[in-house]
Amino acid sequence: MYQTKNNRNCFAKGLRDGIPIGLGYLAVSFALGITARKAGLTAFQATLASLLNNASAGEYAGFTVIASQAPYLEMAIITLVVNARYLLMSAALSQRFSPETPFYHRLFVAHFITDEIFGASIMQEGVLNPFYNYGLAASSLSLWALGTCLGVLVGNVLPARLVMALGVLLYGMFIAIIIPPAKKSKVVLGLVIASFVFSYASSVLPVISALSEGNRIILLTVVLSLIAAFFFPIEDQEEHS
Repeated sequence: MYQTKNNRNCFAKGLRDGIPIGLGYLAVSFALGITARKAGLTAFQATLASLLNNASAGEYAGFTVIASQAPYLEMAIITLVVNARYLLMSAALSQRFSPETPFYHRLFVAHFITDEIFGASIMQEGVLNPFYNYGLAASSLSLWALGTCLGVLVGNVLPARLVMALGVLLYGMFIAIIIPPAKKSKVVLGLVIASFVFSYASSVLPVISALSEGNRIILLTVVLSLIAAFFFPIEDQEEHS
């Protein structure tokens, strides 16, 4: 009974925390729905795509490939490359679960991972309850799919400048995610600043800039994580118990 109540509370907390994320998704996916409409997708097809592929860059790449009438294999490879960073996020998030967490919970949580959901989940203290992630996904990803649907239905009515301006909301949400932990830890603050610098550098350097955005993010994530783990390791909490 206690576990059921705890799961219910974690799910409710995830629902609340996912609303601000969902509002940002609503604006961004609205523009994505316009892209889907230009690619010839119906509102149902675009909405289903957003429910199954929870990634703006991955969906945009997929819709672009559909518009160019490229083969399915090419669309699968492009989507895999663009979304490859979520493999790292899934591996990192799985370490936050209790060892007794069933595999199917880990599988579903991995499917629902986005950059913002990962950021909100990793900020939770202690052992992570998968029902918290389910709550995040239920509120945020439903608005993501709704925005895509609205973009297909009425997106072309709005001015293009207005649609582009709505996407700025997502960057404000990113800032809201990184500021609290950065204020608590100078190490985190330094890594955040370093990520900004290196991210810009990777977009202009001759060799690295030729990589896809997803591969650059993977490379930067691995390098910065290794640097942080080597120079600023986190002591195991069990050592202090």
